Amino acid sequence: MTASAWRAAVSAVALMAACTGSAAAFSWPWSDSDTKKDAPPPPPAYSDTSLPFEKRVDDLVGRLTLEEKASQLGNWSRPIPRLGVPGYNWWSEALHGVARNGVATVFPQAIALGATFDPAAVHAMGVAISTEARVKYNEIGYDKDHGIYQGLSFWSPNVNIFRDPRWGRGQETYGEDPWLTGQFGKAFVEGMQGDDPKYLRTIATPKHFAVHSGPESTRHGANVPASKHDMMDTYLPQFRTAIVEGNAQSVMCAYNSINGQPACAQEFLLRDILRNAWKFKGVVVSDCDAIQDIAEGHKYTKTVAEAAAASLKLGVDNDCSTWGLNIKGDADYQRYIEAMKQGLVSQQVVDETLKRLFLARMKLGMFDPKNMVKYAQVSDSELNSPAHSALALKLARESMVLLKNNGALPLKQTVKRIAVVGPLADQIVPLYGNYNGTPLHAVSALEGLKKAFPNAEIVFEPGTSFLVSGNAIPASVLKTPDGKPGLLAEFFENDDFSGTPVLRRIDAGIDYERGRVGIEAAELPKLPHFAVRWTGTLTPDKTGEYAIGLDARIGKLWLDGKEIVNVGSGDQASKTVAMHLEAGKSYSVKVERGDDPRMSIHLVWSQQTKDAEARAVAAAKKADVVVAVVGITPQLEGEEMKVDVPGFAGGDKTTLDMPAPEEKLLKAVRKATKKPLVTVLYNGSALSVNWAAKQSDAILEAWYGGQAAGTAIADILSGTYNPSGRLPVTFYAGLKDLPAFEDYSMANRTYRYYAGKPLYPFGHGLSYTSFGYGTPKLTAATVKAGEKLGVDVEVKNTGKIAGDEVAQLYLTFPGAPGMPRVAMRGLARVSLAPGETKSVHFDLSPRDLSSVTPEGVIKVQPGAYKLSVGGGQPGATKAIATVPFAIEGETVLAD
Repeated sequence: MTASAWRAAVSAVALMAACTGSAAAFSWPWSDSDTKKDAPPPPPAYSDTSLPFEKRVDDLVGRLTLEEKASQLGNWSRPIPRLGVPGYNWWSEALHGVARNGVATVFPQAIALGATFDPAAVHAMGVAISTEARVKYNEIGYDKDHGIYQGLSFWSPNVNIFRDPRWGRGQETYGEDPWLTGQFGKAFVEGMQGDDPKYLRTIATPKHFAVHSGPESTRHGANVPASKHDMMDTYLPQFRTAIVEGNAQSVMCAYNSINGQPACAQEFLLRDILRNAWKFKGVVVSDCDAIQDIAEGHKYTKTVAEAAAASLKLGVDNDCSTWGLNIKGDADYQRYIEAMKQGLVSQQVVDETLKRLFLARMKLGMFDPKNMVKYAQVSDSELNSPAHSALALKLARESMVLLKNNGALPLKQTVKRIAVVGPLADQIVPLYGNYNGTPLHAVSALEGLKKAFPNAEIVFEPGTSFLVSGNAIPASVLKTPDGKPGLLAEFFENDDFSGTPVLRRIDAGIDYERGRVGIEAAELPKLPHFAVRWTGTLTPDKTGEYAIGLDARIGKLWLDGKEIVNVGSGDQASKTVAMHLEAGKSYSVKVERGDDPRMSIHLVWSQQTKDAEARAVAAAKKADVVVAVVGITPQLEGEEMKVDVPGFAGGDKTTLDMPAPEEKLLKAVRKATKKPLVTVLYNGSALSVNWAAKQSDAILEAWYGGQAAGTAIADILSGTYNPSGRLPVTFYAGLKDLPAFEDYSMANRTYRYYAGKPLYPFGHGLSYTSFGYGTPKLTAATVKAGEKLGVDVEVKNTGKIAGDEVAQLYLTFPGAPGMPRVAMRGLARVSLAPGETKSVHFDLSPRDLSSVTPEGVIKVQPGAYKLSVGGGQPGATKAIATVPFAIEGETVLAD
């Protein structure tokens, strides 16, 4: 074969050199003189698509210099032009939709997905998300450089256990139960990664391995003592399910230390469990800056180079250490050069790490021609497709939990007047949750209700200014310095606004979302990072009290030369200040946004009313029913935030109570009128809604429900959809009975070990119909340890309308030391017409029948057990059937 033929064979590799900005940067692995030889040398093995991935990877890694090796170990893996290796940023997010990368379908937040009790639907969501990710990957160019949030390796799902309701990131999890979380983690991973025997659609990354669930404020230096029992019983099982059964190709280690060793240098977790016991062969990535934390936060090593070596030797392959937009030189991977040159880590360890990294990229098809890769053939029409929108609505409907209903719901279509109160009713911020994308359109609760009740008079009064984030300031009240409508926008190719702007233009307003409009327009495709300054005047058309500010991650706002808002990294996303503004008076405006890879910013305002509560009460008096949309938002709870609001600190909660301004509003409305009061809750964590539980006529838990949340709320309130969601967490009456937040012991935590009486229990959820259960039939009344147990039970819709029942299977244990009070071991969603009966089958494996000893040994243990199947936990619902069975003998299971 001629040299030209060999060149054609590796053309895909050559194309990848485009990431460097110049095709000329690619160097062929042979010289031009080779064409004159009768027998040209063979092509490099790494470019030969006929060879197994493993052989290609071995060849590629063997060609790298020490500096090139080091350059591959961070989240921004540098291009290697001489070998045709493109740069690649490993950091992308997809918790409940493709995040931070333009417009995409936004599904309900993870805690809401947990409330669906429907892993099959979450699997379908994983397929949808990864399909949209492939569309976005191809939009940039299959053979081009992909930056942060633009890749195919996604740092999701979060399968940490939501052990304490104060944790602000608990919204990212599927709840408090290890078994249920494992089912969702596995479903998500399998949906994301696909079923092709050779290629992966995307890579999923269960996180944060492993004992990690707050507090946010101490995560970079905290040490968590964890017993072997709690590790094997609570903190590890769901990771095992996602990794061993779901075949996850990546996993992320956490920030905090466990039993004296940082999670990203933890011998028991990374070596003994992950690599040895579970035989994990994939990529381990650090949480961002967690390697640096090993030295600087935990003081576990003296230098960051030593930290890098310690993590490498325990199998951490990828060091997340930079946003990837503002890198200068080798600052982010210099620690690895130092570690190798100082002999802190061997070349063999480094090479094994690199082989795992390049194998993952090859499985994603990044080194093969597009036409060879099944998942690269996805149609552009899959992005924001009608099918994905329908799935977002299905999941939103299934996620919502009817906590209470005294007959007020569903509302009749004949209702004439509906008063909608509460500051969150017309907002879309609480629909998204954190780690979110941007939908084409999101439906607020108010919009959904207006569509669902077209013949009713609907009056909206927020009733309080608390959590009112405002709307974009329109161009009609803005003017550029030379008097034109809008604001003058100046773009600088730096971070400090120095020099001459590279672009000047007029923007109608400041209402930009990443990938959708404005800042990332085609005018600026080549700028790796930039800063923007807007200037002009604001002339209100109404006199009054306003809240004015920025909805952004980074930005500053000046009014009449005075800085009034400064949003920095780690702050809540929206900051506003109260100001009196006069109609017709012009105020000078300046807004600056420095380099920010999220590239979103909104100049917002809202007019405040001093009599907001009185107006809400007046509307309630005239209405037939009051719908109050209240709760909290991701502006209050989330990841390591700066929040100056009573009840919240660092992104976590310090109380479980509903915020005082909202509860005050509810009490005022109830005191003034006895009209039916329906409370709709937005939140990502359990709230102690004690007053509402007594005084509201109905309570609907709506979580952060995604782009279709408003439609789903209205469908349930109108009776178009019969609610079927179930609580994936316990709603406690308060903090009084809970251990300290910093205490990671599972004693008296979650439904499995909590000894008190909850406000609403795990698994709780009401329907507009009723269900009944027959006696479960077991394959054996006595099971020998190590054998399976089969269960069949009949479920009947005993009511008058169709609905979905969530059949939940729980085991009650003999009470030996270390055993939980009760634990979920099976579930099934069943759609039933009125009077219809269906049979449901469960198979319980030895692992399902096991428990963990105080010493941390996983065993099937002998004794008398109870098996319950019903609409909730045993003792918490009447729709349940229980039978006894016994286990004979014992068997130890592998970790």
